[in-house]
Amino acid sequence: MKLRLTAAALLFLLLCAGSAGAQEKVLRMFLSTSETGLDPAAASDNATLSLLENLFDPLLRYDYLARPARLRPNIATAMPEVSPDGLTYTFRLRPGIHFTPDPAFKGAKREMTAQDVVYSIKRLYDPALRSPWAYMFEGKIAGDEVLRQGYDVDTPVAGLQAPDRYTLRIRLKAPDNNFLFYLATPATGVVAREVIEAYPGQAGNHPVGTGPFMVKEWKRSDRITLLANPYSTAVFHAAPGDAANYSLEDRAIAAALEGKRLPRVDRVEVRIAEEFQGRMLGFLNAEYDYLEQIPESMTDMVVVDGQLKPELAARGIVLSRFPVLQTYYMWMNMDDPVVGGYGKDKVALRRAIALSYNNAEDIALLKKGFAIKAESPLPPNVLGYDPGYRSPVPHAPPLANALLDRYGYTRRDPDGFRRTPDNRPLTLTMHSEATVSGRLRDELWRKCLNAIGLRVVFKSDKKTEIIKASRLGTVQMFESNWIADFPDGDNFYQLLYGPNAGRANYARFNLPAYNARYEQARLLSDGPARQKLYFEMNQLIHAYNPWVPLTHVLSGDLRHPWLKNYKRHPVEFTTWRYLDVDVAQRARSGRVSR
Repeated sequence: MKLRLTAAALLFLLLCAGSAGAQEKVLRMFLSTSETGLDPAAASDNATLSLLENLFDPLLRYDYLARPARLRPNIATAMPEVSPDGLTYTFRLRPGIHFTPDPAFKGAKREMTAQDVVYSIKRLYDPALRSPWAYMFEGKIAGDEVLRQGYDVDTPVAGLQAPDRYTLRIRLKAPDNNFLFYLATPATGVVAREVIEAYPGQAGNHPVGTGPFMVKEWKRSDRITLLANPYSTAVFHAAPGDAANYSLEDRAIAAALEGKRLPRVDRVEVRIAEEFQGRMLGFLNAEYDYLEQIPESMTDMVVVDGQLKPELAARGIVLSRFPVLQTYYMWMNMDDPVVGGYGKDKVALRRAIALSYNNAEDIALLKKGFAIKAESPLPPNVLGYDPGYRSPVPHAPPLANALLDRYGYTRRDPDGFRRTPDNRPLTLTMHSEATVSGRLRDELWRKCLNAIGLRVVFKSDKKTEIIKASRLGTVQMFESNWIADFPDGDNFYQLLYGPNAGRANYARFNLPAYNARYEQARLLSDGPARQKLYFEMNQLIHAYNPWVPLTHVLSGDLRHPWLKNYKRHPVEFTTWRYLDVDVAQRARSGRVSR
């Protein structure tokens, strides 16, 4: 499918191109997987979310430079007024924010209003959309049961009101410390009702928002071109007092951006690059301006002894390490007849599997040193992370063997592999991705598990198919990862909350002691009381071992010298609105351009 803007928008495009001329600034990027429909309420894959956050505007965004991550107003004039009971949030919207043109507006310049925000949030409840983001709001907004009992977008909701054109008032049923984080997700990007209704069931093919960019050309699963939105009223301002906490590099970025209109480039050209080698070669040939997270299998192409190769450094290419808010873990299905259950023999089997895992070999050989050991579900820089916490489950094959012997896994097949306590054959089945890195991980797990007498077979498939099967409960074991939707521990500990089984809780772990502590913790803000509950939850995870926490990635990122203002953000998918390109420096590089 190839999508181009309609004739009704051609005059508007002249505004986009009029000032660029020969010095047009073009940011060249790739997405690692194909995008889906560009509807904020429906999309959940990282590639599509990367595009959505550049096309649509949520109420809040994250401060570009602040660390740890901090929210700032986006289409709101300021952070909301919050009632003393923590239930009511009042936002004032900035006047003069307009949607990009579309025939649905019948030639009128359409201003965004508070009612558009109300409509956009209500869409998340639409059962026809099956929004993966509905959980953020369902049952939390006062009176929202009327939408869940019989969905009608025109049904008034007591806790979701627009008293006037620029005022939004949201009232919750109970305090939620993470509620403002939800309002910064791409899922809450504001859409216009006229556009949604003009294209029934096809809203994802007609992205019309108020974000920093707009779609010029879209060829599905191949390339997409974005243009700077000339209606954009966003201007960069560093928060007062922030400079004192900035590094020298951050201060330089802040100085370059201060008071400037966003975005800084005229155009973003995006290609789909699913193959690791294609991404790496594309970057080295200057087809892409930066590359985030060097593929594990490609590390030796650009890094030697932990440093960028001299010939690349001589070209001005910069290597940086970034602690991603990401946790790799291997989960085991607690409902599976082989590895599941809460009896002592099954707990012993899972504990032995965890004890067999060689973390040091994983980091050194597979991740090429670009990772740290995961002691718990939480990565560094997430609220609730305890840098002093250490897992009580080390890499200890002798201990794993002794544990299996003690709990009845003593008898062996003729080939030396263990049998179950009731003397039946024992074979573990681990799903894996049909990629080079997937096969390397298979071999590491085979080595670890064989060392304690456990036979394992691997079932390769596409990750999307494995996830579908995981939600149905038909996968026994799989190594997965979670990237934070927002920088709070709740976003990780919910992965093991019993009621989330069949959704994010692929392990289907359902332990009352864990559930009770999670429910208590989610009502608390970050502090000693919540930290104590997180410690206890960690201990329960290590006691029952539905997970084997593996690593937290240190992303190896590369960028060319002509790319300016680049700083990786821990939560947002892209930083395109802030990036600038030195066109003259790129031209001097003499590299091939597209």
